[in-house]
Amino acid sequence: MSMESIKESVGSLWDNLAEGWRHLTRSAAGALTRFRAGEKTNLPTPAEVDDPSYLPTRGWAMLGGNMFEDDSRLVVRLELPGMDKQDMNIEIGDDVLVISGEKHFQRESSEGRYRLLQCAYGSFRRVVPLPVPVLADASTASYTNGILRIELSKAEPGRPKVRTIRVR
Repeated sequence: MSMESIKESVGSLWDNLAEGWRHLTRSAAGALTRFRAGEKTNLPTPAEVDDPSYLPTRGWAMLGGNMFEDDSRLVVRLELPGMDKQDMNIEIGDDVLVISGEKHFQRESSEGRYRLLQCAYGSFRRVVPLPVPVLADASTASYTNGILRIELSKAEPGRPKVRTIRVR
């Protein structure tokens, strides 16, 4: 194998890695959500946990979501496992949907120690940009099996705008 071939392979590997990292940061940037532990969060103390990476004040989680658009509405689905619907708040701004709430830690009823704690707990705030104006008063929300579904009626019904650009 020649030095030029190795150089080319390393360059290709680096390009693929860089492209993957750019894609990950673009697609995950909105989903990565900070959780801030409060008094009501009920987290175990570091003395109760054997996980060396456990830091109760540093909780991050991916709150993945999907947005669907048709002629009359936007539908936003957000993964919020382990939540109670009364602990969620939904606000609609001019061009954003804001979901906030608090996820509480549920302690085991027996004596013992926690070996691993990877779930995020505490208060959070997730902002979802809206591509079109919506009617806040005509919107609905439901929560089933850990999925929050918000249906937003468009202020101006119509197909998503598509623009054609001519190649010269």
